[in-house]
Amino acid sequence: MNLSTPEQIAASHKANLDAAYRLATKVVEGVEKLAELNLKTIQSTLAETQQNALKAFSVKDPQEWLTLQAGLVAPTAEKVQSYSRQLFEIVSATQGEFAQLAQTQYDAYNHRVQTLVENVARSAPAGSEAAIAGWKSAISATHALVESLQKTSQQAARLAESSLDAVATTASKTAQRTAEQVSAGAKR
Repeated sequence: MNLSTPEQIAASHKANLDAAYRLATKVVEGVEKLAELNLKTIQSTLAETQQNALKAFSVKDPQEWLTLQAGLVAPTAEKVQSYSRQLFEIVSATQGEFAQLAQTQYDAYNHRVQTLVENVARSAPAGSEAAIAGWKSAISATHALVESLQKTSQQAARLAESSLDAVATTASKTAQRTAEQVSAGAKR
């Protein structure tokens, strides 16, 4: 009993190759976005560092120095928060595209397996109904497990995003309070 024709095998190999290239393309796109983010961050950091150094050289007394330092804390925290958020968005988007591709591949594989089981069931000898039912049950259980894992993964991603938001907001508020305290102390 021949279950796959050469054409079906070739089509399967082509589909797998296409999926591998789509995955590689998504990786390259993610790396490209990350590199662009890092380059922009480096450029802006260099420019701001130069400006801050020039300001520091113009400071005349310790109080002015403390005020300058306090004024740098909050913007720096906000920039770190912005960078972290953008990084998370890039990683999240890339992971989402991977998950979508994996889901497409899984759906196609699941369809092929179900078709195979149905073909085998049609040509199976009498008395093999229990074995076929066992296969179908195992396929259904595996499908349920994959769906459960996907939901758990999505919940974990949402939790990570909300945790990042909470930490970033807290850090920004803390930096702002610290800057205000230092500034108030410097004015005394």
